Amino acid sequence: MNSDFHYYATYCAAVLAGYSHQDSLVISAADVFTDSCSRTLLSKLKAPQSAATTQLKLELMDAHTDTSGLQDITRIWSSFHFLPYDLSAEPPQRTSKRYKAKYRLICQPNGKLLKQTVKLAKGKSLEAAGIAMHVLADTWAHRHFAGTPSLVINNPYNEFVELIPEGNGFSERMLTFRHSPSAPDDLERGIYTCSLYSNSEKSIMNLGHGRAGHLPDYCFIRYQYLPAWGNYKEYVKDNPSDYRYAFAQMIYAMKYLRGVHTDFELKKYDWKAVAGIEKDLHDILEKQQLDASDDWRALGERLSGKTIKPFDMEAVQQEYLSAEADKKDNTFLGSFILAALAQKSMVTNQIFASGNKLAGRSIEYVRRGIRLARTIKEGKK
Repeated sequence: MNSDFHYYATYCAAVLAGYSHQDSLVISAADVFTDSCSRTLLSKLKAPQSAATTQLKLELMDAHTDTSGLQDITRIWSSFHFLPYDLSAEPPQRTSKRYKAKYRLICQPNGKLLKQTVKLAKGKSLEAAGIAMHVLADTWAHRHFAGTPSLVINNPYNEFVELIPEGNGFSERMLTFRHSPSAPDDLERGIYTCSLYSNSEKSIMNLGHGRAGHLPDYCFIRYQYLPAWGNYKEYVKDNPSDYRYAFAQMIYAMKYLRGVHTDFELKKYDWKAVAGIEKDLHDILEKQQLDASDDWRALGERLSGKTIKPFDMEAVQQEYLSAEADKKDNTFLGSFILAALAQKSMVTNQIFASGNKLAGRSIEYVRRGIRLARTIKEGKK
């Protein structure tokens, strides 16, 4: 998903879940910051680099693809952006143990790890809630891709067909992909940027949905494609529907975090809360645009009656740098770091406990004391 949903749509969902304007801003800030908290940033701030929730393009280009390097990549992307759905899933055909391990990291909504993710944030900080909402939303946007480099899982056949609403049905048009990271996607002509093809199973070009470009990140698009994990059989991705479910599930999840619900159950959505803004939601999700921030912001400001300021990255960094050493954990970034370490530790160790070594192991920060992050490197006891 793009920052428009991770920030402004999350704010709308938080307000509908009953959070105050200020608390909703913190939750949405943590959600969108999950796409920016890199080792490069944390190193500049002299903060624990093991709390990284994303990797910059330059970091990925320099990343090692040996066992240790691949585990590091997988820990980050599977924990925060491609949460595995079923760690014991069986591929439809007989296959190798190595393939099976990668297949079991495929992301989908409503898996057991999602429930653990939301429950992990219960009783914790607003920043923890924001991270959980990022993970939840991405299970819908990034479904059927895995947070580990893999040609045999993440590669699609290069024929993508957009389904454009027309009357009571859809018209079709072929989409074109190019490899020009600096050029914006051309929605009008159906030209999108994707990662370069690489026949190397370990290439970062085959991480997540890179081979499908930003198609999974746009709320308006519906398309047919042929994923490698499905033996290149046709699959339809309906983003407006997926994003609508993500939004309703976020409201339900945040009501659980607030104590409105006594438990968080999978496949539960707060359609009652959505009913009052159904037309707004439909109009935003169906509108063809690169960035829906203005529309989501207008809806959020109407819901709360407050002005929604854009996320201020500089203010977050300055607050952390200016805080005394024993007060850093109380800043936005400090609270975010503690929550990120808990989430990464939980997911990593659940993957390892399933017999899958693709993410390696992590310190159990929740059980042993999360502030160990300041003195112990991730992955070592």
